[in-house]
Amino acid sequence: IPVFILAGLLVHCVFLVSIFDIYFSSPLVHGMTPQQTPLPPPAKRLVLFVADGLRADSLYELNSNGTPRAPYLRSVLENNGSWGISHTRVPTESRPGHVALIAGFYEDVSAVAKGWKENPVEFDSVFNESKYTWSWGSPDILPMFAKGATGDHVYTYCYAAESEDFGAEDAAKLDIWVFDHVKSFFNSSRSNQTLFSALNEEKVVLFLHLLGIDTNGHAHRPNSREYQENIKQVDEGVKEIASLIDNFYGNDGKTAFILTSDHGMTDWGSHGAGHPSETLTPLIVWGAGVNYPQKVTSQFFEDNFLKEWKLENLKRIDVNQADIAPLMASLIGVPFPLNSVGTLPLEYLNSSAHFKAESMFTNAVQILEQFKVKMSQKKETTLSFLFTPFKPLSDSEQINLLKKIRLYIQQQKYDEAVSLCKTLINLALEGLSYYHTYDRLFLGLSIAVGFVGWTTYVILVIIKAHTNLTKTVPTNEKKSTVLFYGFASAGMIIAFFLLIQTCPWTYYVYCLLPVPVWYAVVREIPVIRDLATNVLSLPISQSIGFFLVCILGIEILVFSFFYRSALTVGLLVFAGWPVITQLWIQAKTRALIWTLLCVLLAIFPLMPVVGREPNIPLVIAAGLMTLLISFFSLYKELTSLCKSENKYRDNEDLKVYFYQMFSVALSTYVVSSTHNSLKNKQGLPVMNQIISWMTLVSSPVLLLLSPTFLFQRLFSILLSLMSTYLLLSTGYEALFPLALFGLMFAWINMEQEALQHYGLSLKQKLAVFNFTYAMDITQFRQLHLDDVRRSFFFVFFIVTAFFGTGNIASINSFDPASVYCFLTVFSPFMMGSLLLLKVAIPFVLVSCAFEAVQVTTQLSSKSLFLIVLVISDIMALHFFFLVKDYGSWLDIGTSISHYVLVMSLTIFMMVMNGLAQLLTTQRLGLPRRTKHHST
Repeated sequence: IPVFILAGLLVHCVFLVSIFDIYFSSPLVHGMTPQQTPLPPPAKRLVLFVADGLRADSLYELNSNGTPRAPYLRSVLENNGSWGISHTRVPTESRPGHVALIAGFYEDVSAVAKGWKENPVEFDSVFNESKYTWSWGSPDILPMFAKGATGDHVYTYCYAAESEDFGAEDAAKLDIWVFDHVKSFFNSSRSNQTLFSALNEEKVVLFLHLLGIDTNGHAHRPNSREYQENIKQVDEGVKEIASLIDNFYGNDGKTAFILTSDHGMTDWGSHGAGHPSETLTPLIVWGAGVNYPQKVTSQFFEDNFLKEWKLENLKRIDVNQADIAPLMASLIGVPFPLNSVGTLPLEYLNSSAHFKAESMFTNAVQILEQFKVKMSQKKETTLSFLFTPFKPLSDSEQINLLKKIRLYIQQQKYDEAVSLCKTLINLALEGLSYYHTYDRLFLGLSIAVGFVGWTTYVILVIIKAHTNLTKTVPTNEKKSTVLFYGFASAGMIIAFFLLIQTCPWTYYVYCLLPVPVWYAVVREIPVIRDLATNVLSLPISQSIGFFLVCILGIEILVFSFFYRSALTVGLLVFAGWPVITQLWIQAKTRALIWTLLCVLLAIFPLMPVVGREPNIPLVIAAGLMTLLISFFSLYKELTSLCKSENKYRDNEDLKVYFYQMFSVALSTYVVSSTHNSLKNKQGLPVMNQIISWMTLVSSPVLLLLSPTFLFQRLFSILLSLMSTYLLLSTGYEALFPLALFGLMFAWINMEQEALQHYGLSLKQKLAVFNFTYAMDITQFRQLHLDDVRRSFFFVFFIVTAFFGTGNIASINSFDPASVYCFLTVFSPFMMGSLLLLKVAIPFVLVSCAFEAVQVTTQLSSKSLFLIVLVISDIMALHFFFLVKDYGSWLDIGTSISHYVLVMSLTIFMMVMNGLAQLLTTQRLGLPRRTKHHST
């Protein structure tokens, strides 16, 4: 079996990684020549302000008394410049947002693995193309543009990473730091001749990254006084810097200013997903080469913001976030970033029609260059008779379009030239996408064939090894040899075919994987024959009924990934299970408890996603309820202790129990105290932080000191996990593990009744059942049809553990408030790890309950686990076909997340299975003390 498990892990890892190769390989190509507008630019220098985490509505809205939130910026867009909304893409995080703004392309998701910080791929940017760039701000953002630059002309000034503290008195100090440093930089340049002359060069960029608004939004929410005060401070800072720069250059009218944001923020202070509050960011442009405000009588947009913001009469010019990079490049006359896919928004420019047409032509040629490189790369790695070029943009069509545009510009037909440039840009972008996804169908089919083969093989292993449905047949050596050589030669043909196309090594893995998998399936033909005979001997209605119930169950699971309420429907069906199967007749009390707990747990998926509104009293209530249940359980324990023989051992066990209860009480206090302290802007108390980390480390140790009797060990697991879970909770989710654990307890009892009901074994006394002695292989029984239902329950509870209190977007855009008991200084890796721990705790509860079900129903963990594997693989195949790379970015991100989640669950459940065995069967022995009598 270890070979089988290793093969399973390997196959699933390949299936999981394949999705990134098929859908999310890097879109970047290298080897293009830089393109630059031949005419002199309107500006010598550009100042870029990025107010991190600033929503469009937060800036443009008026206060309740009708005054503007940002008076200076409001006067700019009303009197001096142009404005609009910049539409960002998912994931709405700082790194991809800045890459889109400054490099002009939407970063591929592979950057997630790098934590959005380092450069996963080298890329060109406006900063790199400039003569000099000076930047001030966060150490998370600035270094990546300096590292990516060729030569030494991008200078960065960052504050310490520790300054990004969500629990600090006021994060606006981060922005004040930036403004103060810019002022002192300009003052010092007057006495530094080298710096002074560098600042007076052309093609200079000054970048101010303002993180305060984002930090205040996370800590206090965007509707808070702190967030809005921070906007006012940024407004004042921008005014001072603009005035300082104009004075420094003697008001030469050669400075262009841009203020925008990398992403917005939800009302509950998170970002990452595709909600309009996260994807709509402000854009205000003024200064050299920029259009003045344009008065209009009417303009139509699908949203109703113009009326709310009292800006109906000023022309609003919306752009995609990547369009800002070509806008900056054309304003100061630097080459467009090589990998930019943005289209120059001409309506922002106040320059001649000739300049606009030339700039647009440069933009079109720059995107066409990428298309040509992509096409030649694909041509080189595909056999000529198999290569299908992108028809709308053939070589002759490219030449034709370029000649036409050139001719229009020479004839001064600038509008026609611009229109044709836009057509060329759209075709080139379509072509880029076409070649980027060229191998997708071929690779997708390979993975699907491997998937179906693997699932079939696991079903055959279950039937052959764990049921009585098949009789052993001696293998025919001659047939086996022919089969082996047949599949080996098929593999060699595939490998040769890939070799002559110089395909990447990963293609070999995806295309050759189905060969051994299907070889293993075809070898089991006798098992398939026996199975077919058995199925055909059953009444046809019974077979179809069982098949339909299986499909319905899996569909409910798949549906629950899109709509959490599907879990509620499933749990309500579970509530009726004892009635449908007549189980309630033999165990009325247990059946009633099961039904009530199912209904109770069914409420959670109907609640709003966690993190929207913190509710600390509920966390405290959960802590007190845990203590109440512990006291009740302790009372029962003490009554049994009076009758016990082994007083010493039981006293030790009670001590462990008391420590765990104390830990839960302490966690409840820490949560309450920490959130009060942060509310009063006193930061995270050091003592609370120490207690939180100590609780996290000591909980698993205390758990392993408890006795291995079934209920005692499971209850100890709950107490240990609850003490950590409370520290990571901010609202109603703290009650979730309690409800889930109650249902798991009821499930273990109900499975005993089910065993007796089907006459599979005698009812055992669960109170004296010990995990340590339960692993007797001789007592394991063969699988029964009811075990499929048992495995389905487990998968359903695992999915409920994940979606009971959240969804994909809530994981993606988590609320940092969850980790405030442990740390408040921004640290994506540490915060992410703690969040994953929070997500894993309900999984551990379900896995331990499933381990208890396995041993009490006398099944080897392997046999039930294989059924679980089949169910999750069928779900994964479902999601594999649902993955898409079109539509809104939220749809794309969600479809990928679903597939990755199911695949991770399968790998995760293998790990959880091992962890559950460790947590239930292992026990640390305390050194026994000898008693000394004083004389």
